[in-house]
Amino acid sequence: MKPADGFLHEIPEVDLFSGLSETERQALGARCALRTLRRGDVLMRQGDQADALYVVLSGRLAVTVEGLREPVSEIGPGQPAGEIAFLTGGTRTASVTAMRDTLVLSLSRGEFESLVGAHPGIWGTLTAMLARRLAATTSSAVHVTHAPPRPRTICIIPAGGAPIEAAFRALLGEILGRKARCATLDGENARAVLGCEGPLEAPEAISRLNALEARHEYVLMVSDDTITPWTEKAIRHADLVLAVACKDADPELNAIERLAARFVTPDATRLVLLHPARGKITGTSRWLAPRSVAMHHHVARDSREDVERLVRFIEGRAIGFVAAGGGALAAAHTGVFKGLSEAGIKFDIMGGTSAGAALAAAFMIESQPDEIDRALGEMFVTNRAMRRYTLPRYALLDHTVFDAELKRLFGNIEIEDLWLPFFAVSTNLSRFGISCHRSGPLWRAIRASASIPVLLPPVYTAEGDMLVDGCLLDNVPVKIMRDLKEGPNVVVSFKPPELDRFEVDYEALPSRTELLGLVLNPLRRDRLPDAPGLVTVLMRALMANRRDFLRELNGDDVSLVPPVSPGISFLDWHRHGELFESAYRWTRDEIASLASTGKPSWLADTLSAQ
Repeated sequence: MKPADGFLHEIPEVDLFSGLSETERQALGARCALRTLRRGDVLMRQGDQADALYVVLSGRLAVTVEGLREPVSEIGPGQPAGEIAFLTGGTRTASVTAMRDTLVLSLSRGEFESLVGAHPGIWGTLTAMLARRLAATTSSAVHVTHAPPRPRTICIIPAGGAPIEAAFRALLGEILGRKARCATLDGENARAVLGCEGPLEAPEAISRLNALEARHEYVLMVSDDTITPWTEKAIRHADLVLAVACKDADPELNAIERLAARFVTPDATRLVLLHPARGKITGTSRWLAPRSVAMHHHVARDSREDVERLVRFIEGRAIGFVAAGGGALAAAHTGVFKGLSEAGIKFDIMGGTSAGAALAAAFMIESQPDEIDRALGEMFVTNRAMRRYTLPRYALLDHTVFDAELKRLFGNIEIEDLWLPFFAVSTNLSRFGISCHRSGPLWRAIRASASIPVLLPPVYTAEGDMLVDGCLLDNVPVKIMRDLKEGPNVVVSFKPPELDRFEVDYEALPSRTELLGLVLNPLRRDRLPDAPGLVTVLMRALMANRRDFLRELNGDDVSLVPPVSPGISFLDWHRHGELFESAYRWTRDEIASLASTGKPSWLADTLSAQ
């Protein structure tokens, strides 16, 4: 179909066509057809013959390659699509799909051959430009990294059985537009803002909506409360869908949500649950069960801070806290957190491994650092949670004591009912991979994450999975945090105790009979070789897998490695207070040092605001 309006015949400014004369450009435009793509429409498939060349007028296209989960690139307005295979006469090397409603100019193989026949110079110009583009791409490819694009078009839809609250949409629009230009559209003002009277499916409406986006950092589109042409248009044009619900409403999926699920993938969908005020949350699982979303957010109606946190997730600025495992050394997390809190640093999401996950969970339930340190003493020193040995049939320790302590500390809290997003990492020995716990009983997730092999029996799930300590595969889960959100992180980890050499005579290690004789005779125990015991070897082996998490850090992250006093081992829980105090003092000094450099900028801004 040839475009009906003259302006659509014009070839946009594209590098590939920059060498053409005005006459050649007009001839090219006269042979192009206009194609309207709806969100999800496939423009070309990998392996197909390259029978057409395309130029994007407005909208966005995703380029995907078989075998890779994520798109390898995006194509925006003014960019060509499929030009290499078309000009070289090959097959498509990737698939290209509309990420939203998109307008493209299409030049078929037949029209191109007729064009070259009438204007022979076009062929040489295009191939020369293509060669230069390929050379530039090849020389820079190894240096290019692509961050996930920030969502710019955000659609709010009602979730469950209640309409969208006007106060929430107004506050969200205000905060989005505080530092950036933000346009808000709804079913009543959309046509007036866009300046078009025709159908929203028409090329003119698509072009104007994409042009509106080009003039703003964000376009906030509020759906109607029922399925209307505007509701469908807003969903199909959205980079991100926020399904907003009143927490106490009916959680059943509504028709608009089912429509959105047809067009928008779960990783681009978030659930926002509105609460009358801050308080204990229950029943979030009823909302999550029928939905597939990237993340859910709890927002109190009277809390501007909660909406600002949601916006940080949208903008890719959410601040994460990553807590590493380390046995008793993890008591230092509490001192670090106290120092960070006093400096005014707040977090939007927390997660960790093993004892680090337990401490992060304690911070999540808003316990004070000094209270947490006292709880550690009660749990591990007074109640000896990790000192109750048993017959070594399933493990060396009686796990029921440790379990009871976790239940006492965390009660019946479900992870999804925490005000902030949280995760704990365990190692799945059934699937030989990492399990990331983001829902279910909080105490049980901590128990799985801290299931030190041999010392404690694994945690077994209803699906038959065997879960043990997460430090086996990811003791400092920066990558998991990075997969959940963009933005800076504070990462706390520990170096193994400084005891790198063991002066042990291997030949002196006793046999079973000799060992029994030495242990049972008090007068001969001093003749035991001075070699590390089973627990020490096991814990050092687990800590050895700190993973190369440093490669996951970026320039905005803050890596904190509080020093550990000589002689403190992984099971020295009785020295928790010493670790707490020393880490607290060290963190205050470290923050002061970071403040003097002014980097990273988000941290400097936070500290200067205090």
